[in-house]
Amino acid sequence: MLIGMMGSGKTSVGRPLAARLGLNFVDADAEIEAAHRMTIPEIFARHGETYFRDGERRLLARLLAKGPKVVATGGGAFMNAETRARVAEQGVSIWLKADFDVLIRRVRRRANRPLLQTPDPEGALRKLIDDRYPTYALADVTVVSDEGPHEMVAAETIRALMSYLNVHAVP
Repeated sequence: MLIGMMGSGKTSVGRPLAARLGLNFVDADAEIEAAHRMTIPEIFARHGETYFRDGERRLLARLLAKGPKVVATGGGAFMNAETRARVAEQGVSIWLKADFDVLIRRVRRRANRPLLQTPDPEGALRKLIDDRYPTYALADVTVVSDEGPHEMVAAETIRALMSYLNVHAVP
């Protein structure tokens, strides 16, 4: 399960990662949008963040129960203790960690980030980083997601994942 901030590359890295691993790829946000026939910003506007997060938690529980796959989560998904516990039991959490400068360049490309729809999007992003990075640090694996090609980040993710699995293999 790929976790990290908006703009960290979860979807862009997740697709080639899944292909290299021979697994299916699922973008949790896309699944939620398809189920609701609304965009994430529309869901936030109509129902609120709490409603969205509850649906996200339920979706991730279902996805984890269905066996191995690469899942790109929403940025706030791993903040839920129940989701973290499920991932720890049924999967591997991989934090795609990106610096503020990388994130702000990436998220400025699209205006569909509900949590950045404020008069100070940079300040909002910094606060999210401050709030979330300590929890993201609980992930099983951490991979730096920088301005390099997503294929390179996917390759590094495979190396880090294999190292993690070798250390945590059941004898």
